[in-house]
Amino acid sequence: MESNQGASASDQKQDIKASEEVPTKEHLEDLRGKDKAAELLQNANQTVLVSPEDNARILRKIDLTILPIMLAVYFLQQLDKSTLSYASVFGLVDDAHLGGQDYSWLGSIVYVAQLVMQPIVAYFLVKLPTGRFAAVMVLCWGIVLSCMAVAKDFKGLLATRFFLGCFEASVAPTFIAITQMWWRRSEQTNRNAAWLAVSSRGVVGHIHSSVLHSYQIIFLACGLLTVLFSAVVFLFMPDSPVDAKFLNDQDKLLAVERLRDNQMGVVSTEWKWEHVTESLLDLKTWFWFSLIFSISIPSGGITTFGPLIVNSFGFDSFKTILLNIPFGAVQIIATMGGAALATYFKRKGPVLVLLCIPPIVGSVILLCIPHEQTHRGPLLVGYYLISVYPGISPLIYSWSSQNTAGETKKKTTTAVLFIGQSAGNVRLLPFDSLILFIVLAVLIALTTLHLMILNKKHASRRVAVGKSAVVIDRSMMNVQERTANDEDADGSDGLPSKAFDDETDLKNEDFIFVY
Repeated sequence: MESNQGASASDQKQDIKASEEVPTKEHLEDLRGKDKAAELLQNANQTVLVSPEDNARILRKIDLTILPIMLAVYFLQQLDKSTLSYASVFGLVDDAHLGGQDYSWLGSIVYVAQLVMQPIVAYFLVKLPTGRFAAVMVLCWGIVLSCMAVAKDFKGLLATRFFLGCFEASVAPTFIAITQMWWRRSEQTNRNAAWLAVSSRGVVGHIHSSVLHSYQIIFLACGLLTVLFSAVVFLFMPDSPVDAKFLNDQDKLLAVERLRDNQMGVVSTEWKWEHVTESLLDLKTWFWFSLIFSISIPSGGITTFGPLIVNSFGFDSFKTILLNIPFGAVQIIATMGGAALATYFKRKGPVLVLLCIPPIVGSVILLCIPHEQTHRGPLLVGYYLISVYPGISPLIYSWSSQNTAGETKKKTTTAVLFIGQSAGNVRLLPFDSLILFIVLAVLIALTTLHLMILNKKHASRRVAVGKSAVVIDRSMMNVQERTANDEDADGSDGLPSKAFDDETDLKNEDFIFVY
């Protein structure tokens, strides 16, 4: 909804406004080094007000256009990751003469590749159009997966798996970048959880062919499906709200303006080394690294050895498979439920600690109760309690992304985050998992304390420059709360001066840290 400077106060109170007026031309005269959103708003030369109706309409368009593509791509990635397991069942191990640690290396090499690629992905996400970059990465990993069908030995499989990891390394960082540039902070947690909750736990049938082995058909089918879907990504995934084809000119302004309170900008293609330096020296960055590293270590072991743990309770193979089905259901409930709680209470730290409690209790049960048939019930309860852990990673992703501003700093911090995740994907025993879940809870408490201290420092800086010490974080409000806040506001506060200046979270005193 548009309104000129002469709009009445009563009309303005009916709008959910990201600002009282757009930045002046004097403020945005020099756009070099600033966000593209600043240029879009300057060229519009008008006040942009976002009504509840407009907000709902724009959000619906974004959800229906962007989110389905993200869900499909992540589903394909999970399907591609499972192809090695399926292939091993259908004769790959024997035909490729895999022995010793060969099969284990084929799984691990993907994470090595992802670790190596993160800095490169971070640079490309700043310099290249996001939608086009995502499409090319999907295309390349589909081609590589298809090429696995012609790999005849360990070396060939290792090479293709390495390149598969290189191209798949871009998926999660790209999705976090997309989430940051399209949704308000109050909306981001549920969107991150949605695509992370997608998991392909389907069954691949045995396909007979006189020319190809079944595992070759698996590689080709999944790879070619991925290649085909890359065209969908290329055609329908926009690079940013500034140039989205599914939005008209006015809707682009609304889509950008609704993000003003994030204080995170939208998109910039200038790589700033000072942002890299700040990210690497920022204590928060290493909290995110430690958090994701701590949860990735036990999750890797649980994912790998989960069926073996159930089998050790005295169940046969068929029942073991059936009893792992609830494990996946609990994962989805924990992921979406944790995100819903964090969104409702506007707090990540307490919800993360809450999600750590069931795995800790479950680990204790598995350690203390003998793995005998007479104790199957309690042991299964312990196993299912551990399965709450997947709800932790999406909240760490959101916690990190919502507390980082500045285009280059956002991408650098995300790279460090996923380096930690890749490094943490090793196998450990339940005892080690118990210790790490406890360590994780302690790290969450320390991170929360650090963010609270940063908010106090920013409050002092605002007072020093003549601003109010107390700032209401509208970016974390839902529609009803924003409406009430607009009705109570006296309109005396000016615009956040650095919302689209590509300033980092530590440099922008108006930035509010979410704990």
